[in-house]
Amino acid sequence: MQLAYKELNQGITCIETYYRRPQLASCYMMEDTGEVAFIDTGTAHTVPLILELLEKKGLAPEAVKYVMPTHVHLDHAGGTGQMMAAFPNATLIIHPHGARHMISPEKIIAGATAVYGEETFKEDYGELLSVDEKRVIEAGESHEVTLGNRKIVCLDTPGHARHHLCFWDEKSRGFFTGDTFGIAYPEFTTSRGSFPFLPSTPVQFDPEAWHQTLDRLMSYDPQRMYLTHYCAIEVTEAFAAALHQQIDDYVAIAKQADPANRYEEIHAGLTNYFQGRAKAHGCALSEAEVNDLLSLDLGLCAQGLEVWLQRQEKN
Repeated sequence: MQLAYKELNQGITCIETYYRRPQLASCYMMEDTGEVAFIDTGTAHTVPLILELLEKKGLAPEAVKYVMPTHVHLDHAGGTGQMMAAFPNATLIIHPHGARHMISPEKIIAGATAVYGEETFKEDYGELLSVDEKRVIEAGESHEVTLGNRKIVCLDTPGHARHHLCFWDEKSRGFFTGDTFGIAYPEFTTSRGSFPFLPSTPVQFDPEAWHQTLDRLMSYDPQRMYLTHYCAIEVTEAFAAALHQQIDDYVAIAKQADPANRYEEIHAGLTNYFQGRAKAHGCALSEAEVNDLLSLDLGLCAQGLEVWLQRQEKN
């Protein structure tokens, strides 16, 4: 893999992580007066690229002060153990509900291996290394850290996952949002702007909490959102409104599915839904291209909505 990155603003760099395909996932480096933080990590395969970038910028591994995954899903946090091993002065900033999975990743490894198979797991994620709990800060709501001359505030932001943090950077007036402010793949961008896609995966979809989270993020009047999927977008009310609408539409699609064939019907409903939205957005992509680019996400969203329905029925 060849190092690919984009310099943004205010000391922030977006790094291609090469998860599954280019322009699917990124992570971020923030630098301020010689101190460095990484927000999300990519997978273990990403870490050599991150080390290369530091060297290119003339920064030593000892300059890294924080490693800050938004949540522990492996496209966001799979490289955490390797990064902590490579950066001797770094502290891991993580949601309290996610910390145990970084300290003892055996449960994540077992779960992902069961879903993907051992060979695919290694191909996509490599090896998960544990993190010394003495180097971990469990960052709850409103926890603040300083990096050089800037302050970063942690927000507890459920909806996609109960252990999800978003990080508010006052200097750039931007949020690092993980999956909370959706996905915006560059291939779908048109004159209408970025194309919103809500990732309801994998098993902790919470519609009411997600609506509240989106409102909280927008209450800060952010100028930009640093998405993991993919790169930074300028904030618009229309993008936020589309995510709110998708939460409600997902619920409707899920509830309309026949319980006897639920996953398949939800998947088909989501596929038709986003084919229509892509056309309405002015995307020139063919139906096959839309399906190809969204296939991973549509499958995971259908799975997540099926699990949500099962949970609703139990309650």
